[in-house]
Amino acid sequence: MNADGELRIREAVRALVVDGDDRVLLVRFEFPNSTIWALPGGGIDPGEGHHEALCRELLEEIGLTDVEIGAHLWNRLHIVAFLNGQFDGQRERVHAVRVAAGFEPRPTFTWEQLNAEYVFEMRWWTLAELELIDTATAPAKLASLFREFLETGPPSVPHTLDG
Repeated sequence: MNADGELRIREAVRALVVDGDDRVLLVRFEFPNSTIWALPGGGIDPGEGHHEALCRELLEEIGLTDVEIGAHLWNRLHIVAFLNGQFDGQRERVHAVRVAAGFEPRPTFTWEQLNAEYVFEMRWWTLAELELIDTATAPAKLASLFREFLETGPPSVPHTLDG
């Protein structure tokens, strides 16, 4: 918290990257006390807009260029101390991003740079695989959210998610 007792919240963007085979791309974060599979994306730099930051993050993390940012799907506020105590949590805005079948991630960041951001792996997941995962996901109910997206498309109004 800052001197006034207010939470220090990092603004961030993430993408539900779905390919032509209806698989979702996730990145594996390895934190000191946990492993989490999450959507690609990250913090918004000073002066960046949401779309600009998401395009930059997708280029760095998965090598995606010419990004067509789709519907705003979800908002998520996650309260947890991170980034060496600089923040008390993160507010994420999640957008849909479709890519062609066969797209393979090729980060522009080196693995050393990605590891410094706690990213250690990325892979495609089918809905069936995601529903059986025994590792934490972010958001926590990612499998059911992904199922809803595949069955009904983007929500008319972004969902507000817990955790």
